[in-house]
Amino acid sequence: MNDPASVAVYIGLGSNLQNPKWQVESALAELAQLPDSMMVSHSSLYRSRPLGPQDQDDFINAVAHLTTTLAADSLLDALQLLEQQHHRVRERRWGPRSLDLDLLLYGDQTIDTPRLIVPHPEIAKRSFVVLPLLEIAPADLRIPGLGSLQTLSTGIERRDIERLA
Repeated sequence: MNDPASVAVYIGLGSNLQNPKWQVESALAELAQLPDSMMVSHSSLYRSRPLGPQDQDDFINAVAHLTTTLAADSLLDALQLLEQQHHRVRERRWGPRSLDLDLLLYGDQTIDTPRLIVPHPEIAKRSFVVLPLLEIAPADLRIPGLGSLQTLSTGIERRDIERLA
């Protein structure tokens, strides 16, 4: 997809319910099939401790890099549909989930609407986003409003995350 209107996007994936490894691997395959989009690469899988309530299982996480001609809202619609197909239920903030898909970056754009904030507001604080992103992103990737990914990665806590083989 070399269309000049295509945009590089990064999507965070996470699951800690209903066979989480399968959920993330399946979602990666489904992201590769999104209309008007092409999978460029994806990170390894990572196991991480839950951010919020600790009365839940660890998460399996990854980051996918796609190019797309979909508008940000249309891409968000597609991501939410995939979550629904994986039986995502939103019971409590930071609670367990079968699949969570977060639009982390949409090109170099900053988006702040009631429905979507990009870059993802917590991107710089989450090892389960920064480390997989660091694995697949260009060395000079800049996070709008936050600086280089390389610089962000130096302050990331690595104690509660494990890259899976």
